[in-house]
Amino acid sequence: MVNVATAEEAPADLGVLENVKDRGAFFTPPAIAEYLARWAIGKNAHARILDPTCGDGAFLVQAGQELLRRGSERSQLAEQIVGVDIHGPTIRDAAKRLFADGLGAELLESDFFAITPPGQLFDSMPAFDAVIGNPPFIRYQQHVGEARKNSAEAALRQGVRLSGLASSWAAILVHAAAFLGPDGRLAMVMPAELLSVGYAEPIRQWLRRRFAAVKLVVFERLQFDDALENVVLLLARGSGGCDAFSLYYVESADDLLAIEPFDESAVALAGTGKWTDFFLGTDNRRLFREVVADHFAPLETLGNLALGTVTGANSYFALTETTRTNFRLVPGSHVIPISPPGTRHLKDLAFSQSDWRRLRDDGESVWLLYPTDLEDAEGFQRYLAEGRTLGVPNAYKCRVRPIWYRPPLAQIPDLFFTYMSHRFPRLIANTARTAYLNSMHGITLRTGVDVVAREALPLLSMNSVTMLGAELHGRSYGGGILKMEPSEAAQLPVPRLDRLAEAWSVLRPERSRLNHQLEDGRWTGVVARVDEVLLGQVAEIPPNKISALHDAAQELRARRLARGEAK
Repeated sequence: MVNVATAEEAPADLGVLENVKDRGAFFTPPAIAEYLARWAIGKNAHARILDPTCGDGAFLVQAGQELLRRGSERSQLAEQIVGVDIHGPTIRDAAKRLFADGLGAELLESDFFAITPPGQLFDSMPAFDAVIGNPPFIRYQQHVGEARKNSAEAALRQGVRLSGLASSWAAILVHAAAFLGPDGRLAMVMPAELLSVGYAEPIRQWLRRRFAAVKLVVFERLQFDDALENVVLLLARGSGGCDAFSLYYVESADDLLAIEPFDESAVALAGTGKWTDFFLGTDNRRLFREVVADHFAPLETLGNLALGTVTGANSYFALTETTRTNFRLVPGSHVIPISPPGTRHLKDLAFSQSDWRRLRDDGESVWLLYPTDLEDAEGFQRYLAEGRTLGVPNAYKCRVRPIWYRPPLAQIPDLFFTYMSHRFPRLIANTARTAYLNSMHGITLRTGVDVVAREALPLLSMNSVTMLGAELHGRSYGGGILKMEPSEAAQLPVPRLDRLAEAWSVLRPERSRLNHQLEDGRWTGVVARVDEVLLGQVAEIPPNKISALHDAAQELRARRLARGEAK
């Protein structure tokens, strides 16, 4: 423990901290720390404040200054403010910073999860009026071992079961709230993935159960120069649960102190699922929900989504025509036709037999090793021998299969779904009737769904509502890539069957022309035409609202790509 009071001498300057990013520490801009400290303390000059991961003391300094403004005595600050951090040099830097500002705090060098919350056996401190801070953001790949075990157990003691994919901030948030009194306030910087990722679902459910009121501040721009993620500010108070949150939208931290009463928007919460539509302004969020409810349906209502075939070694199992002929592998007995690995070759609205033959002749990997007969053939046995030489049977997916050289074949789909993209996911009609690998999802239309859906969906899904839905339901990865897992793609809003048929009757004669535009990369013109027919003529949505939906999709895409560039 390091006690810092205004009368003490400043600790030694230990210089620049090492491995800051490895520890997930990104020090908070003063404007954010000031805003959160001011809200958390309110008018309570006697408030007791905890920062569970205090870092260099930015929040402690702001808390001290705010308490002084509210009438607290400088000599009392060391009894009102507590900071915890596991990193000793950082604690000493915080002490130096507090001393320089004439402030005091009790500083604890400790693993926060080793501190027992108030009211529990062997607790060491009374409840706090406010918890503030910016928890370190360490992804699950680095958040391992004893640290993960301790954090997961701490969250579970508060009734929150976190998955193995949870990053470090999730457990810190839950454990920190346990230090609050019944009417206490929590004000913390959270990664924006609080709203969007599946592993945060237990946190989202816990927030609505735990607090009487919750506010979120959403930023239009990145706020941390060295961090790769956008953030939201979480402000919560009281106990007992709530059915709606308040949202504030600001451009940057500089706008925080200008927030006025009634600037917020109340948002009713869905029972489960992501809150990514919080990134939309109130009017656009309401418009999107209304249009989807009236004219769209989840993709899963039209077809079943499935992962493509997982081989465990695509370079071996996906063969070119040259390799097939060299080893005398027989189509239908040793190999079957596939759409080649990846999706770059899927530039049209459909993948046809002629497309497959062209790729075959161009030397692409258009065959999948899938023996069903003639396993004693000399060429086939030579190919297996080559696989053994390459160590293919030892690859994990091959090793756990009953027969290493026979991958489980995914059902041949009616449509391909490109689940990773920079622009937007696309649907492509599988008119070639080929198998496919796990670089795509496949969609098999449900019984009773008109075959026209296979023809129409690839074009009609290129509308602003579906594209906006992709940004909201998908997730952003490195380089700004948008990825949709099958469960997320299943919720993608696509035109309802009656709307689909009506719009297709208009656009079908234009299919060839629009397909050529798509091949040339002029997809914006295709989207504009689909919006004009589907949203304007069929759904009768006014032009200004169509523009609003289009702009919202563009803005979220631009936000995603900008984050990718920042990485």
